[in-house]
Amino acid sequence: MIEVNFSILITFILYLAFMVAIGLIFYSKTNNLSDYILGGRQLNKWVVALSAEASDMSGWLLLGLPGLAYVVGVEAAWIALGLAAGTYLNWKFVAARLRNYTQISGDAITLSNYFENRFRDKSKALRMVSALFIVIFFLIYTASGFVASGKLFSTVFGLTYFQALLIGALVVVLYTFLGGFMAVCWTDLFQGLLMLFAIIVVPMAGMKAVGGYGALISAIKAANPERLNLFTTLEGTPISAMVVISSLAWGLGYFGQPHILVRFMAIKSPEQIKPATRIAMIWVLLSLIAAVSVGVVGSAYLPNALEGPATETIFMVMVDRLFHPLMAGLLLAAILAAIMSTADSQLLVTASALAEDFYKVLFRKEASDKELVRVGRLAVVLVSVVAFIIALDQNSSVLDLVAYAWAGFGATFGPIILLSLFWKRMTRNGALAGIVAGGVTALLWKQLQGGIFELYEIVPGFLCSVIAIVLFSLLDKKPADEIIEEFDMVSGK
Repeated sequence: MIEVNFSILITFILYLAFMVAIGLIFYSKTNNLSDYILGGRQLNKWVVALSAEASDMSGWLLLGLPGLAYVVGVEAAWIALGLAAGTYLNWKFVAARLRNYTQISGDAITLSNYFENRFRDKSKALRMVSALFIVIFFLIYTASGFVASGKLFSTVFGLTYFQALLIGALVVVLYTFLGGFMAVCWTDLFQGLLMLFAIIVVPMAGMKAVGGYGALISAIKAANPERLNLFTTLEGTPISAMVVISSLAWGLGYFGQPHILVRFMAIKSPEQIKPATRIAMIWVLLSLIAAVSVGVVGSAYLPNALEGPATETIFMVMVDRLFHPLMAGLLLAAILAAIMSTADSQLLVTASALAEDFYKVLFRKEASDKELVRVGRLAVVLVSVVAFIIALDQNSSVLDLVAYAWAGFGATFGPIILLSLFWKRMTRNGALAGIVAGGVTALLWKQLQGGIFELYEIVPGFLCSVIAIVLFSLLDKKPADEIIEEFDMVSGK
């Protein structure tokens, strides 16, 4: 437990009050479901870029990834490489095209709505199935954020895990409930800047504490030089191809993450995508390098001090030992920022699926915008309760939960997003088959052990989805002329 200090407590209270205040500001500005779910497509490049990346990285950037690097050394950089590549490709090839397509194709405000409009699916099956998988995987993803908040508050304030979990969940739910998408994105802007500052400052302070760069390298080499080798394990054996592929495959997940893709849909104009891409990539590269550095530096500063689930607290322990309580409070608040910036986005996308894709379709087709906003807010609460129950296991690993949800979304929606944007021959049946094949494969693969099943589930899930989409589309009749014309319009032909 970190020694409780009044300065740290005050910093947390002020930070949380600021987040809730933003929610209150946007409460009165939320007039319809489009405002609540997509902000009326009025976000600027800075807000979109930092909101997309802050909601992407979540608490695992300051807990899970540093914890992994603390245990295995620079081998953790393989995941960082995959994530950096995936981030760039997503902004480069998906962002502008998805922004245009969702607006042209019936002004869709959710991914499920976009799939339905894109393939003219009057049966509602595509919309319902995609919404179902969104709810399933976001329950797991949101639970990972609640677990991270539980570890944060219990470590910092000495609370029981249950008490810490409850506080973290209540704060996220409150401002998401009040302000919706605009509140979430504007809080993400501030939280993203705070996260970047914190993740850079901590490893620099740790390196200074061990005597500078030269002393740091010497200390790591003396303990185990393999910690600095990207291509070997700690035992000195070559890293297996399966580990490398599984780590790099994290990059495939970007194409199917609803909470990131919805930011692309919300930007004010496609022309702002290019500068937003530059902002996002600078943030991502600096953050990932620094996150791995926290763990590597931590292994020299606190060798063998942490083990098991406690390794994910290396950032917190270093902050406590290296900084004045006032600065420590600010840096620890960055963990809360990372948790909240993702959990709020996940809650909002899940709420939109329940309100727009289930409630409106199944129960109240003529529901007013105000009614749908109320349902969306209620859905935030209901989803939070279920995620809270999942997160009650205090031995849960933040990184493991994130990895499972990340793979699920990447395999379920990545292929359908890419092919729907770039392959005009794709059909509704192909899309439906791809969603089911990718989602089910990711869910089942995780439950199997040994041999080939040690491969990260996003790889087989993604491949099965692509095969299913292509096969069922080619076996199906060609898309209608109006679908082809709309595709050509988005493509600029």
